[in-house]
Amino acid sequence: MDMQEKITALREELRRHNHNYYVLDKPTISDFEFDMKLKQLQQWEEAYPEYYDPTSPTLRVGGEVTKNFKTVPHETPMYSLDNSYSREEVLEWEKRVQKILGEVSVAYTCELKYDGASISITYENGILQRAVTRGDGVQGDDISANVKTIRSVPLRLQGDYPQKFEIRGEIILPLEGFAKMNEERIEQGEDPYMNPRNTASGSLKLQDSSLVAQRPLDCLMYAIAGSGLKMRTQFEMLEKAREWGFKVPPAAKLCNSLKEVMEFVDHWDVYRHELPYETDGVVIKVNDLRQQEELGYTAKSPRWALAYKFKAEQAATVLREITYQVGRTGAITPVANLEPVLLAGTTVKRASLHNADQIAKLDIRQGDTVFVEKGGEIIPKIVAVDLSKRRKDSEPLAYISHCPECGTPLQRQEGEALHFCPNELGCPPQITGRIQHFISRKAMDIEGLGSETVELLFKEGLIHDYTDLYTLTVAQLLPLERMAQKSAENLVNGVKASREVPFERVLFALGIRYVGETVAKKLARAYKNIDALMEAGEEALMAVDEIGERIAGSVVRFFSEEKNRERVARLKSYGLQFSLSETQLANQTDALKGQTFVVSGVFEKVSRTELKKLIEDNGGKVASSISSKTSYVVAGDRMGPSKKTKAEGLGIPIITETEFLSMLPS
Repeated sequence: MDMQEKITALREELRRHNHNYYVLDKPTISDFEFDMKLKQLQQWEEAYPEYYDPTSPTLRVGGEVTKNFKTVPHETPMYSLDNSYSREEVLEWEKRVQKILGEVSVAYTCELKYDGASISITYENGILQRAVTRGDGVQGDDISANVKTIRSVPLRLQGDYPQKFEIRGEIILPLEGFAKMNEERIEQGEDPYMNPRNTASGSLKLQDSSLVAQRPLDCLMYAIAGSGLKMRTQFEMLEKAREWGFKVPPAAKLCNSLKEVMEFVDHWDVYRHELPYETDGVVIKVNDLRQQEELGYTAKSPRWALAYKFKAEQAATVLREITYQVGRTGAITPVANLEPVLLAGTTVKRASLHNADQIAKLDIRQGDTVFVEKGGEIIPKIVAVDLSKRRKDSEPLAYISHCPECGTPLQRQEGEALHFCPNELGCPPQITGRIQHFISRKAMDIEGLGSETVELLFKEGLIHDYTDLYTLTVAQLLPLERMAQKSAENLVNGVKASREVPFERVLFALGIRYVGETVAKKLARAYKNIDALMEAGEEALMAVDEIGERIAGSVVRFFSEEKNRERVARLKSYGLQFSLSETQLANQTDALKGQTFVVSGVFEKVSRTELKKLIEDNGGKVASSISSKTSYVVAGDRMGPSKKTKAEGLGIPIITETEFLSMLPS
């Protein structure tokens, strides 16, 4: 055996031992033996650098330093999950699933919900290419160098893996490793880390990957994304991931009824405390991947999955004071300032009180001892008051009547839960809030400009609304605190580059109430340019897919105000994109205008997602379920039988993929 063969053989042996130890938890040699073999491989690799292999086990020790993590798009979006907290909410979800599918038989895969940092890892030809954080679901940070140090993440796959795919998982810090890290910190006189989740997330953003390698991080996989995967169920997907070398927890179970699902939930609600890592619930997924495609997605979440959250941890503490925050829309949010209390591994000092009705419902008063819960929300909430500890001289809370920032009398519209400050042009938090929304990642994404800089620019009188950003100069910025030549140039160049941001994101950036990312895209596609949209009436707007009375009314009110029209005119003069690009327009027609389509089954010539886009690009509407308003059902392979029966019963034409494509302009 020559030296290259010896090195290759030792690498393969160490990969097997690594998999046995970190993935299967079944070591076949001692740690000492493994270390000796690894040391031997390092010596050989140093002596024969011509046999370098980027997937060698020796590279797990890290060493690469990343100054700035590059932001990259996900090939397939990473959606968040809708949460549920009761059996009733799960039943409601199941009803929605069955209504769309029109099928009686639905099986579910139940998996534990791991409490860590979400990750998407791309493999090509069995080799790890890139690891990206979840970010905003559309794009995240490339942390490949750090993820490669995690022993349970395979650098090279085994078995019959696809040529290219993304695998999703959660990077966690097992409880034992977390405890050991804290013991070492305390011995060194340092403060202990607060909880495993935040420590795992923070570890992934360390600039030196050799420091990440020293932390006992683990990675648990739960989903695969890509095309041509040749798998039919979620459960099969998990089994395949195991075969390829990934760590997939064995707790996952295939359930054939909601009764079995809730039995799984009840079991792990009790036994989760025996797990080696933190889990805060169960993820319930429709098992059949064809049915998942049928169900599709909302703007934020898959319709085919639901997170059942275990009862949140509670803690009792004293409510010191209630303060009020003003948002960019003028909405007033009351906030409880608390005696610091440890809850779910973090120190809680503030909690949301939502609105005046919530305060009145719980009869919350300053000085009360309250129960705080950290459920599915980022900010903890007060769920109850300990009346036995209330002072005798306590008085009911009088909700504020004037804006805490500008003193303007507050308004509360009929049917609204929140109070609002109507002083849109003179209330500082509303002004800076609108600008901060305008520059945010999903809107104009202006590089070199953050929330603190916006506050500073406003305070110094350099900007009064977001249109003023386009008049800033380097000379104006240099006198500002912490603003050097390079950062001033980056800010001005970032503003200049934002002129190329597409119309739908500019529309979202304007900050029209109720117009989020998805609605902005639909309005941009329907009206093509800002001038047509500004002249649209409520009825015309409501004819657009998923635009209801509330959104339509908000859009009309926004453009009826002269100051907003002036802002649009100014932004136009600075060169921002207020119409669809020629490329976008070239792909859009009104060929299917006024027609509603339901898409069912698996297709050969175009993907299901592409087919839906073709319908919308040509003026048609995509519906999730069949009704008397449906114009056509586009049927692919393995179409749901009950959908076929319903369509035939209503006399709705069922057309093939080829027939649909022939309806489009050539």
